[in-house]
Amino acid sequence: MSAATTRSRTPDRLCAEAVDLARAAAEEAAAPGVVGEHTGLTTEGDRVVTHLFECRELGYRGWRWAVTVARASRAKVVTLDEVVLLPGPDALLAPEWVPWSERLRPGDMGPGDLLPTDADDIRLEPGYTGEDAPPPNSAISADMAELAEAEDADLTAGVPATLPLTPSRGSIAATAEELGLGRTRVLSRYGLHIAADRWDEAFGAKTQMAQAAPAACVSCGFLVPIGGSLGQAFGACANEFSPADGRLVSLSYGCGGHSEAAIMPTPPQPPPPVIDETKVDDFPLHPQPDPTPADGTTAELGHS
Repeated sequence: MSAATTRSRTPDRLCAEAVDLARAAAEEAAAPGVVGEHTGLTTEGDRVVTHLFECRELGYRGWRWAVTVARASRAKVVTLDEVVLLPGPDALLAPEWVPWSERLRPGDMGPGDLLPTDADDIRLEPGYTGEDAPPPNSAISADMAELAEAEDADLTAGVPATLPLTPSRGSIAATAEELGLGRTRVLSRYGLHIAADRWDEAFGAKTQMAQAAPAACVSCGFLVPIGGSLGQAFGACANEFSPADGRLVSLSYGCGGHSEAAIMPTPPQPPPPVIDETKVDDFPLHPQPDPTPADGTTAELGHS
């Protein structure tokens, strides 16, 4: 261990005894009556000591006035370095600031609110790369789907009671079932219409949310297309912050969580602070006495 380190752990005697100098400096920087008892000192280095005083300012529980004093080598005069107000171990501190994008929770968005999406949002990717197109011989390609639909008529020729429960392996029915086309019955035109009416009423263009949206869902990157005839008018929302997350929405629906929303929301105005630290309040160290007597009469100046 070096000699400098050893000396830095022992407070300088003259600096440690300069409690009155430190208190006077703290009282000059603070308001009258807010500098409390001397709570200790710390050694900052060779001939550098910080004195700590209790802070009695309202709203600053656990804070301390820290006054640093020092003296030059071989000098007997202690000088003042700085006076600051620092939090102690149990000080009352403001909570850590959290960005609004991390404070937002599903369900917080209302009509007219906008949620801009970052350009590098990991939930989105370019929609025109062509990498997701299935190969021509894939089971989900358009040609194979049309072929299976053409052969699907044979599967629903009879009533459900007369159809086999499990199609034989290698048959057209087995192939259609693997493609998701092996259902015995499907929605009728009437069933499609009443379902579309329900969904459009809940998440359609006439809702208050859609009227205040910056754009429609048809151009939103969070829209998941659905198959069938309903896919021409509806899709599934995959934005966790949208009120329609996980719901089927009309392509003309919209909300503030549109992936291309570019207008930043207006930050809310915070209430006025209890203690404004952005300005300096004038606290007279020696208040002038009130010239008005206690009985309320005005004293007259004259010669005796």
